[in-house]
Amino acid sequence: MFAIPPTIQALIIINVVVYLLQLATGDALLIPFALWSSFGSGGSPGMPMEVPPFEPWQPITYSFLHGGTTHLFFNMLALWMFGTDIERVWGPRRFLIYYFVCVVSAAAAQLLVAQMSSGPAYPTIGASGGVFGVLLAFGMMFPRRMVMLLFPPIPMPAWLLVTLYGGLELLLGVTGTQAGVAHFAHLGGMAGGYLLIQYWRGRLPIRPGRR
Repeated sequence: MFAIPPTIQALIIINVVVYLLQLATGDALLIPFALWSSFGSGGSPGMPMEVPPFEPWQPITYSFLHGGTTHLFFNMLALWMFGTDIERVWGPRRFLIYYFVCVVSAAAAQLLVAQMSSGPAYPTIGASGGVFGVLLAFGMMFPRRMVMLLFPPIPMPAWLLVTLYGGLELLLGVTGTQAGVAHFAHLGGMAGGYLLIQYWRGRLPIRPGRR
């Protein structure tokens, strides 16, 4: 019942190890490996460190950094809860591809929104973009599966949970009522996951090739 599939197990271990390294090194990992909202370099108001230029690895490495134990715990809990059945159906390889497509699409959405705003540069960290993509996949693959919310403890079908989360993220992102949370990155992870699933299902103009 509590078995962890190999890909999810590896992701959890890597995230925990990286977080322990964060605790040991302070901001040393944040500077080169977080996803920065500026493509330039130099200082930024409110940030005591130099803002590094954008690097091609940041749209992946940011997902292994976390802003605290609670941040890490709930991301890994959701990854296990919603990803276990998906990995068992898809297999490790396809699940890993899906997860990182969601991570990268979340990063792209975050960078796009950041470039459209005039605020100071800031780092984005956390596995939430990939986790929200996994949540969307769970809702699409098991839409009638009943899930229980933690706060409040209300049971609901998976499709409704995904719909409510997506709507809430859009509302919070547009209104800016929950500062410090990358709501559009979460939506980007869900959008990337949806497009990839539709591609695999042959429902996009570009179809997967035969093997």
